[in-house]
Amino acid sequence: MTEKVMINRLPSGVVGLDDVLGGGIPEYSFNLVAGGPGCGKTTLAHQIVFANATPERPALYISVLGEPPIKMLRYQQQFSFFDAAKLRDAISFVHLGQQALEGGLSQVLASIMKAVDHANPRMVVVDSFRAVIRRSKSQPDGERDLQRFVQRLALHLTSYQATTFLVGEYVERETDNNAVFTVADGIMWLYQAIERNSMVRKIQVIKMRGQNQLPGLHTARITEHGMHIFPRLSKPEEGSAVAVAAAAERNRLSTGVQALDEMLGGGIPMGYTALLAGPSGSGKTVLANQFLLEGARQGERGIVAIFERRPNDYLETTPQARDFARMVQNQTLEVLYLRPLDLSIDETLVALRDAVLRTGAKRAVIDSLSGLELALAPTFRADFRESLYRMLGALTSLGVTVLATVELTDSYTDFRMSPQDVSFLTDAVIIQRYVEVDGMLKRVMSVVKVRASQHSKALREYEITSNGVEILPTALGRYDGLLTGRPQIRQS
Repeated sequence: MTEKVMINRLPSGVVGLDDVLGGGIPEYSFNLVAGGPGCGKTTLAHQIVFANATPERPALYISVLGEPPIKMLRYQQQFSFFDAAKLRDAISFVHLGQQALEGGLSQVLASIMKAVDHANPRMVVVDSFRAVIRRSKSQPDGERDLQRFVQRLALHLTSYQATTFLVGEYVERETDNNAVFTVADGIMWLYQAIERNSMVRKIQVIKMRGQNQLPGLHTARITEHGMHIFPRLSKPEEGSAVAVAAAAERNRLSTGVQALDEMLGGGIPMGYTALLAGPSGSGKTVLANQFLLEGARQGERGIVAIFERRPNDYLETTPQARDFARMVQNQTLEVLYLRPLDLSIDETLVALRDAVLRTGAKRAVIDSLSGLELALAPTFRADFRESLYRMLGALTSLGVTVLATVELTDSYTDFRMSPQDVSFLTDAVIIQRYVEVDGMLKRVMSVVKVRASQHSKALREYEITSNGVEILPTALGRYDGLLTGRPQIRQS
């Protein structure tokens, strides 16, 4: 029986990429970084090189028919990962533009081998590799020469125990009958999704031999620190759903409104997701804040993600603004303002998850889902429900109870619990509505569902006071048709 060979993995130096790759970059692997122009291929390659290069384990960066090193470095030095000291004894740059123009594949291969023999690197990058392919295919027997070139290059670099990256501008239709894609151990494909005035970068690990990479497209953003990947989180760990369900049976969290807790059957079960839907001005934010304040009274930390107003403006909208400010100061509450251009669900999810792990929060408020949807880049809105399902599942798997608000257009001709039909994704639904009674506009509240639990089905009138939401003891049970816009006193 053959002895199992352990493969070392190198850190990419790119936030989130190691998770997507399934644990890092396999050492001595032969990889392809592909994608269209401007999607971040060169930045990604430089980031990996600067993260791994040392005097003991040097790196060699070869540019072919692309930008000369002096031009590349002029732009790459703007990123925080750039370390000028490594250019002296850890990273070498070679430009083979002249050899590619005059000698073709054979001259390029000879030059690469010569540079590798001289530098004895542990990491090699060839950028832009597609320029070599485009030129070779225009020659007689170009396809055969290219296949021979790729195989010899891979064999040579592997014999030197070098981890290799070929960087090139490709389109997806070029993957068929291409020697590079066959020989490569790993393929990372970068995209730019452009829709109207929005541009979003994404990355997909199409292939990574011997590793369980995360499937699908992952959001990528270029910041002052370089490339940042926001992985689509994997499904919750096995057994976490059972643990959350067991916790829900044992304990319920108060909303901060005693009458509402009674309507819910004792409060919101721990680890549940609750949806609070209502029209503008109905008090969704006020009630959500009471939920967080009650948690603070119980010694539970909380987080709130907002999208429509800045934190200072947001705190001024609640009657408990002073208490909220004290919670923020005491670090029992963290306010996350998530409104960058072209936001993605993956960025939102990572920010919320990191905040939960950082603070140990037990309660989370998302205010609001309507604001979140508007903040998303258009390319993500088509998958809003699927993405929201992943986000809520990831949070509750951490043991967090989530209360999300959503804007609801009041209508007397239908009964809707949420836009985009997202109400089925949550475990509990609370509805706020306006009704006309005796010539006056009143607010009413009802619990529509609490999964696996008994709850009140009554419509209760409430008011927003200096203390927050207060449910009135007066009953509206003597009226029929409250939600139709034409209430009538029930005839006895």
